[in-house]
Amino acid sequence: MRKTRSRFKAKIRTLPYDVAEQLRTPAEMAAYLDAWLDEAPDDAAGIARALGDIARAKGMTRIAHETGLSRESLYKALSTKGNPSLATVLKVARALGLRLHAQAA
Repeated sequence: MRKTRSRFKAKIRTLPYDVAEQLRTPAEMAAYLDAWLDEAPDDAAGIARALGDIARAKGMTRIAHETGLSRESLYKALSTKGNPSLATVLKVARALGLRLHAQAA
């Protein structure tokens, strides 16, 4: 029996996934941040990135305007390598319409 080779190779294309495209409603945005806070409470970079994802979903220019911070500084602070101050986190949360709350562990 002779093996045949196909002349056509299937081309698989992958696209980068961007969670910001999936965050459409305030409830989805709050649930996303809450999941980060529940699942990785010690991952400051991850939580900052989650805020960045939500900010991109709402529009980084809009959030920059509402916080009084530049878009560039927000992108930097809310990236995986960013280290935003608590003041920045609170300003961004307020601009996103989110409220952080404390709960006994």
